[in-house]
Amino acid sequence: MNILDIIEKKKNKLQLTNSEIAYFVNGYTKGEIPDYQISSLLMAIRLNGMSDDEIFALTDSMLHSGDIMDMSEIGGCIVDKHSTGGVGDSTTLALAPILACCGVFVAKMSGRGLGFTGGTIDKLESIPGFDTSLSEKEFFRVVKKVGCCVIGQTANLAPADKKLYALRDVTGTVDSIPLICGSIMSKKLASGSDTILLDVKYGSGAFMRDEHEALALAEKMVKIGTMAGKSIGALITDMEQPLSDHVGNSLEIVGIIEVLKGKHNRLYDELKEVCVRLLTLTPLYKDKAAAETAFQQAIDSGKALKKFAEMVAAQGGDSSYILHPEKFVLGTREAVLAERSGYVTTMHAADIGRAVTALGGGRLTKKDTIDHSVGVVMKVHIGDKVKVGDTLCEIYHNNGKGLKEAYSMLQQSILIGESKPATHKIAYAFVNKDGTELY
Repeated sequence: MNILDIIEKKKNKLQLTNSEIAYFVNGYTKGEIPDYQISSLLMAIRLNGMSDDEIFALTDSMLHSGDIMDMSEIGGCIVDKHSTGGVGDSTTLALAPILACCGVFVAKMSGRGLGFTGGTIDKLESIPGFDTSLSEKEFFRVVKKVGCCVIGQTANLAPADKKLYALRDVTGTVDSIPLICGSIMSKKLASGSDTILLDVKYGSGAFMRDEHEALALAEKMVKIGTMAGKSIGALITDMEQPLSDHVGNSLEIVGIIEVLKGKHNRLYDELKEVCVRLLTLTPLYKDKAAAETAFQQAIDSGKALKKFAEMVAAQGGDSSYILHPEKFVLGTREAVLAERSGYVTTMHAADIGRAVTALGGGRLTKKDTIDHSVGVVMKVHIGDKVKVGDTLCEIYHNNGKGLKEAYSMLQQSILIGESKPATHKIAYAFVNKDGTELY
């Protein structure tokens, strides 16, 4: 087999065989095929696409390039939720204790943030003592004892994806649905869960810019997951504005605590939708009504908040911060004020995330140090009516670092007009093996 023949074949819009796909994935992972040849092949895939069979073969080859987690010793129903990322997306940390209260196990491996989207692991590390690097044995022990556990990705899962993604990032081939699908699904299938819910974001604060692009990706990923024998579904959700009112590491933990105490906002609405859809993919819940009841009871009873504190304690963290969030050390607060009256018509959510990065709350390179105490708290949402001098959001900064840049970015990212815009729904569509349901 020859990599040049494979490049020519895809360049001419022909379908690659399973063995040809396995050959280039394995060859590149082992360092036997150089970057420049795989770059050429990636561009051919970006331009000419892949069939469902090709995408499945790509996913399968990437999946088997490293370890595959075996979670059978945990027993019960193990679920996983994956988000394509966004600003103020703290769904995972709020969802895990809720789901644990609903009778399923959450064994979650998450990543750090890079760029304007925050990382789950960074948020957890804002809790003093919290250990995100448990061994596999400890990971399973906490899941079985508490019902949920969230750690950094320690296993050698899909190493082919790490190499291919790094190359895609510098060759203009990130925005390819087949390659995105293979990247996400190889890691999800390697993580060992029985049931998977994909939260595919679209909008100004997400990587997918519109709902149609997000839906196309979701349908492909659900098809690949179904072909792999998983119970899988995907929600297409709005990221035209920050999901949580709180953006920034410690602040997002505070926002999660507020929702687990019963506060209703966009994060609450998203959690309910994701939780209900995920539970109905399991054999434990036959309809949405039963899942909604379980979700509501977990929050209203206070059990979800206690479960979050229990998970924190089990992973070495100081759980008193969950019960008393005023203990979090936050930066100095400064209000961003409206300069005109009208309605909030648009938010450039990515720029809100970039403002937090400018304050020190995000990374531009993997080596950057995170300041957990900084961030932004949103005081308005799209559709709200405001007057001159009203507070649009509050900045939390340390010694003025990045304050001027963040203030300017935030004022420019929240647009005010004369007419009230259409209501933004949390979810656009749900996809499973039976098809697509539009909201």
